[in-house]
Amino acid sequence: MESLLFYMFCTWIVLLVMIHASPTKPSCHPEESSALMEFKRSFRIKRLDSHCIYPKIESWSLDESEDCCSWDGVECDKANSHVTGLDLSNSCLFGTISSNTTLFRLLHLESLNLAWNDFNSSSIPYGFGNFSRLRYLNFSYSKISGKVPSDISWLSRLISLDLSYGLYLEMPNIGNFVWNLTVLRELDLSYVNMLSPFPHVLANSSSLKSLKLVGCGLHGEFPVSIFQLPNLEVLDIAQNANLSGFIPELNWGNRLKSLSLQTTNFSGKIPISLGNLVFLSKLSIGYCHFSGSLPTSMNNLSQLAYLDISENKFQGQIFASFANLTQLSTLYLLNNNFSDGNWDWLVNLSKLTHLFLSDVQLSSPIPSSIVNLTQLVFLDLSYNDLEGEIPNSLGELRNLEYLVLIGNNLSGVLKLHKLVNLEVLRLGFNNISLVSKTEMNATLPKLFMLGLHSCNLHEFPEFLGYLSRLIWVNLSNNKIRGSIPTWMWNGSKDTLEWIDLSHNFLTCYSQINLPLPKLIYLDISSNQLKTELPSPPPSVTYYNISNNILFGGIQSICRAKSLIFLDLSDNSLNGTIPSCLGNIDSLSILDLGKNKLGGMIPHAFPKGCALKMIDLTENRLHGPIPRSLVNCTMLEHLNLGYNQILDGFPLWLSELTELKVIILKSNKFHGPIETYRSLFSFSKMHIMDLSYNNFSGELPSKLLQSFHAMQVIISQDRLEYMNAFGSISTSLGIFQGNFNYEMKLINKGIERDYPKIPFALMQIDLSNNKFEGHIPDLIGDLKSLVFLNLSNNVLTGSIPPSLVNLMMLESLDLSRNNLSGEIPQKLARLTFLSSFNVSHNQLSGPIPQGNQFNTFTEDSFAMNEGLYGSPFPNKCTMSWENLPLPPPLEEDVSEESLFNLDWEYVLTGAGVGFVIGVVLGNLIIDEKSRWFKLYSKRMVKGWSRLRRH
Repeated sequence: MESLLFYMFCTWIVLLVMIHASPTKPSCHPEESSALMEFKRSFRIKRLDSHCIYPKIESWSLDESEDCCSWDGVECDKANSHVTGLDLSNSCLFGTISSNTTLFRLLHLESLNLAWNDFNSSSIPYGFGNFSRLRYLNFSYSKISGKVPSDISWLSRLISLDLSYGLYLEMPNIGNFVWNLTVLRELDLSYVNMLSPFPHVLANSSSLKSLKLVGCGLHGEFPVSIFQLPNLEVLDIAQNANLSGFIPELNWGNRLKSLSLQTTNFSGKIPISLGNLVFLSKLSIGYCHFSGSLPTSMNNLSQLAYLDISENKFQGQIFASFANLTQLSTLYLLNNNFSDGNWDWLVNLSKLTHLFLSDVQLSSPIPSSIVNLTQLVFLDLSYNDLEGEIPNSLGELRNLEYLVLIGNNLSGVLKLHKLVNLEVLRLGFNNISLVSKTEMNATLPKLFMLGLHSCNLHEFPEFLGYLSRLIWVNLSNNKIRGSIPTWMWNGSKDTLEWIDLSHNFLTCYSQINLPLPKLIYLDISSNQLKTELPSPPPSVTYYNISNNILFGGIQSICRAKSLIFLDLSDNSLNGTIPSCLGNIDSLSILDLGKNKLGGMIPHAFPKGCALKMIDLTENRLHGPIPRSLVNCTMLEHLNLGYNQILDGFPLWLSELTELKVIILKSNKFHGPIETYRSLFSFSKMHIMDLSYNNFSGELPSKLLQSFHAMQVIISQDRLEYMNAFGSISTSLGIFQGNFNYEMKLINKGIERDYPKIPFALMQIDLSNNKFEGHIPDLIGDLKSLVFLNLSNNVLTGSIPPSLVNLMMLESLDLSRNNLSGEIPQKLARLTFLSSFNVSHNQLSGPIPQGNQFNTFTEDSFAMNEGLYGSPFPNKCTMSWENLPLPPPLEEDVSEESLFNLDWEYVLTGAGVGFVIGVVLGNLIIDEKSRWFKLYSKRMVKGWSRLRRH
């Protein structure tokens, strides 16, 4: 009996223990489940969002059988059933987080992840600081904006904080913000706008394992001690262009796995100690200012998989440093000064998928051993000195998606039929042949970008007709003749967005109205097309068919409603300018110059006109300038020269405050420019050309006084041009470019076309009119003036001595007037002066001597009976001629900029003046200067950057 009782007692004890020991399913607290449901109802689901993976909150329900601890994304404490974790990342949420969000009722939260949702530009509300237990907070990629609330900095238990990639988040003082976050292990504030010095307080964060502050606007000096944080594994401070620093030569810890300094102001040499980072898998230091040779210790980085050292000043035999980096999968070496063209180091890098060796002075043929790189997906060997034939082995790289060989000396046949994954092919500036139609008709099914510009092609490649996904094609600068065949669009007429056939010998456009519904960019300029103006597809934003033999009217252009750029110049188009151009709200560049257009300029420029440039030069236009142009408030360049426009000076142009260039030369403008009530505001004016008209009265002093930009000397350290900047959006991304303004420039009496206008060029040309009276002294205030032409008027009085203040002056023409008195001796101080003409006046006295005046010929001073001295052969030698020149002016005009120019410009400009030399140099060097003419080299860099991000 006792044993039975003992057995029953033991059984009861076991059952009791089992009951208390068995886990119970946590039951969500009602107030927390209610808060979660209210949070759900404050948002809607946006399934079309590209980052929408699964709308977790859709499954939430208050059904009796449901427990919020079992809901998707919700985690509860097993002991007390309180909600401790909420992960709604990639949950398709759309809406705003208000200041009274019910999230604040979840007082036991330890982890909150709302990344990759759309909070519709709302701010992070104040109140998250009440989550005293919070350890993980993530708002990354969630379309939030505004200031980061300061109470987040109260979260002293926070281990991980990620607010990266919002829309426009601000954090005015990051130093104060992180002061209390002493246990942080992961901090990512990338693209949070700080605009402050780098927070040195982070050097005390010994717990940090990952620090990412990409694109924050940080500046000042980067503290070296950050590199020595004992637990740091990831450091990414890229895209802070004003943040300076260097990589120290110190005893580093070996924990660092990823180091990104790309696009910062870091400089100096790479220290040997970098080789101690044996766990380093990513090193990105491209687009900085590093120099010297890479240390051989880099061979120790056996785990390195990603290396980017592009756009620095590295030199020497770099390739020896890569022999042992067998784990490399991505390698960017673009644009450095390496001297070793050996390719042997590539053989061991069999894991490479991305190889970018643009502009690194490679000079040997492409080795056949490249076939060993079987994993290659991206290969860029552009802008080197590669020569010889393309090896057949290149066509064996079956995984290739991106192949760029632009700017080499390659020849031979490129066999593509095995490259079935190829998406981008760019071979410009080579002499490469492609396989025939029969071998190509079933290949390249994925190709969407094709660049064969400057490849010495004589006909359209036949395989074009078989490409079904082609978006972008460039066949410019070849020798293709005849008509544009219709079969060219057979496969891709529904996908093509970008076509460049410029600078060929095309004569016919066989199907003018061929439907290309997605075409955005069309350039057929500089050919021999002899036809009526082809009507562009309605979707076109860039249309350039200049420099052909087009005839007939231009009314068909009205079909294009989305135009941004329109260039029909250098043709034989006639008829009138259609008023529909004024209805194209997006039109920014309008060039109809050098045609046979007649009639009046239409009064068709409405409010909101977006035009920045209008060029109607060399037509047969008459009547006045339409007053509606005043609505084009962004207008910078207006060229109406060489027409038959009959009007007075358009005083109202002064209301266009962005104007930099006004060219009205060779028309029938007449009358005085200003009266006693005239008011002008041309504060940004660089070029005013009113020559060859019938303007009369005194020289317009008030007009000249309003040229404020000419009163400040512009630095010539950087060679910049006047242009209109713009962008074109395509499915491949946004393509950006500049349209360089053009003009005619008279130099030593010869008029020539110049395709670029240097920003430093300041010109006033009032020649060949009927201006009378004195030359006003105030011209001497226009200190940055480079060209001044007042010739062929009826000016009287003396040459004002104030002209000596024009220290940048290169050309001065006062010929054919009635000027009297002496030539001011101080003009010999104008050391840039290369063209000087005061002939056909009534001047007298000695000709200034020294500097540039010793280079001027007799023609510069002819028909002034009272002038004497060199260069006239029968000069009167006076005692004063051998005296030194007057002392220089107090103003110190730096000439340092001359030494910062490329020698090609300096040599071209020698003896003809700085700006004229620059223009001439560019005329020789750059024969093709068009807006959105995306230079291949820049585009290669852009695609490289796009791929790495």
